[in-house]
Amino acid sequence: MIDMMVEKSILKKIYKKRDAWSKKGDFGKVLVVGGSKYYSGSPVFNALSAYRAGADLVTIYGPQRIADPVRAFAPDLIFYPYRNDFFSSRNVKEALELAKKNDSVVIGGGLTRSNATKAAVRKFLSATNKPCVIDADAIHAIAGDGVKLNKNCIVTPHAYEFHVLTGKKTDNKISNRIKLVKVAAKTYNCAILLKGNIDAISDGTKTAINKTGSPYMTKGGMGDTLAGICGALIARKWASAFDAACAAAYINGAAGAAAAKKYGEGTLASDLINEITNAIK
Repeated sequence: MIDMMVEKSILKKIYKKRDAWSKKGDFGKVLVVGGSKYYSGSPVFNALSAYRAGADLVTIYGPQRIADPVRAFAPDLIFYPYRNDFFSSRNVKEALELAKKNDSVVIGGGLTRSNATKAAVRKFLSATNKPCVIDADAIHAIAGDGVKLNKNCIVTPHAYEFHVLTGKKTDNKISNRIKLVKVAAKTYNCAILLKGNIDAISDGTKTAINKTGSPYMTKGGMGDTLAGICGALIARKWASAFDAACAAAYINGAAGAAAAKKYGEGTLASDLINEITNAIK
């Protein structure tokens, strides 16, 4: 049973009128743990989307070799580098210290899936109490491992990642998807946002579907933008994981649909990012 359809009114729970004396940090600081020797784009999409969704400060924690290109591409971003090419156990302590200075963490984009990296992700998630958005390679890290997540976390799988996470295959029937997502959310003690033509969202108690989006949202990076938006919204401490996931799904889908109207087959994740502000308006 579906409890609600996500409507634009969900945004009113997130975007409250700002006080004239608002200051940096009032609307969230986000840490992005992502990237590797091979992938630099994912953490950038996470971070820029978080900024466009209203976060005050976003820091990327990733390999030194991608730091300078990222800084040159987007001077808005803070990049805290480590020397090795892949996230590993030697980086966990530093990542946890950075997490303490932030309100939420987005983890997984571009990390890769070596056993060492997956073990480091599990170690990090087991040790932090910060709200986390667990996406991409981090989903593979927690699958079937018994990692206890806190209730303020959001996991954002597509259909294959959901199968990896739960062992369950999904079809295109929404009632089936919502049942599976509700069970998975109870199992992992968090909110789960199953991406698709219609998104299915649950925290194990409440369920929702989101219908914003476009068939042109198949390009690489559009899951990264969603994760970044989720990270920005849960960094606002008054937003529950469920509400943040619902609102993020709405924003990402609406922004993607707006970009697709302009670019059609050529729509890119960077085009979506540029539409986030209009989607929120």
